[in-house]
Amino acid sequence: MSGDDLGLFTDPDVDERRPAKKRDRQREIARAKAKKRKKTVLWLVVALVLAVGMGGAYYGYTELRGIGSYEDYAGAGETDTIVEVQDGDVVSKIASTLQENGVVASSTAFIQASKTDARVTSIQPGFYLMKTKMSGQNAVAKMIDPKTRVPAVQIVGGLKLTDIQANGKTVPGVYSQLAAASCTEKDGQKVCLTADEIKAAAEQTDPVALGVPDWALADVKRADPQFRLEGLIMRGVYQVKPGVSAVELIRSVVVSSAQKLQGAGIPGGTMNTGFRPYEVLVIASLIEKEAIEQDFGKVSRVIYNRIAKPMALQFDSTINYKNNQPHIRTSDADRAANQPYNTYKNQGLTPTPIGSPSQQAIAAAIKPEAGDMLYFVKCQTNGASCFANTFEEHNANDQKAQKDGIY
Repeated sequence: MSGDDLGLFTDPDVDERRPAKKRDRQREIARAKAKKRKKTVLWLVVALVLAVGMGGAYYGYTELRGIGSYEDYAGAGETDTIVEVQDGDVVSKIASTLQENGVVASSTAFIQASKTDARVTSIQPGFYLMKTKMSGQNAVAKMIDPKTRVPAVQIVGGLKLTDIQANGKTVPGVYSQLAAASCTEKDGQKVCLTADEIKAAAEQTDPVALGVPDWALADVKRADPQFRLEGLIMRGVYQVKPGVSAVELIRSVVVSSAQKLQGAGIPGGTMNTGFRPYEVLVIASLIEKEAIEQDFGKVSRVIYNRIAKPMALQFDSTINYKNNQPHIRTSDADRAANQPYNTYKNQGLTPTPIGSPSQQAIAAAIKPEAGDMLYFVKCQTNGASCFANTFEEHNANDQKAQKDGIY
């Protein structure tokens, strides 16, 4: 027996009885097969890359071939629809809005058509009565037509929520103006809200749902429902969307006004006035009713000084607000009446504002002019007032104004 007859030092994977040349040949065959497999994989990779590249090229070709083609409807449209253009919207944004509302088949249809009319770049913010499924060309023509835009509501300073009868004529209040703006032609029929419907929504809906800002909520909830939104719709221009509910309409205006009020300084600018933001709003409404703009700061000072004394404001405008009349003067019976807006009998401010304040009146309410003025009376034909520190001075101004025929 040799030293390894038991097989202790023999590699089990090597058959020593197999010739060496045969083993080498098998290794070469194995290497050749492996190499062939690698080449196959490589070619598969190359083929995949080429396929992707060709696919991309084909896609690019089809895109290039499609240049100038886009979806577009034919005709002037079908059913009425309302679309909104917001402040700052460019032509491409307007086009997207029209597509989203089903007016045009694609934004490109509107954009391409707009290239023939430069007036498209002057489209103003607001609501527009359009039709669904319009061609891009017809959509452009309708958007630039002034009749398409829903008229905005212009609230002037001092305007009340409800109408006022003056000299046999009706001065439309905020509710009536909103009602008129809510009307639009839809599919050949005029659809609109009434002033009474808007008034009912304003008086019966939760103030939070109406968008009343937090700083005014407590005062609004305490107020008589018919007066509670007074002053919260300040002077300005408001876009009203036709076709919505009375609650949604009034809410949109109140929310928009709250933003305007914030820009005018309520509530942020009222901290150093000694009054709550809502009280500053009341003061601004009194200023708006009692004076022309050049006297706003002085009338504001009179209000501050009288409240500080304390001394009754004695404003005819507050009595006339409750009596729903426009007269400058009041009767003895009016001034003797027991009612919360009688500032002859009650000291302090009225429970609510008495009209829509302007930005200028709010500025004066936040920062009155300096001085010791306690009295004023209209003494000029342009509506300007004469101011006085004492009653004697005021009495002289009053007599002169009467003599001059000012009132």
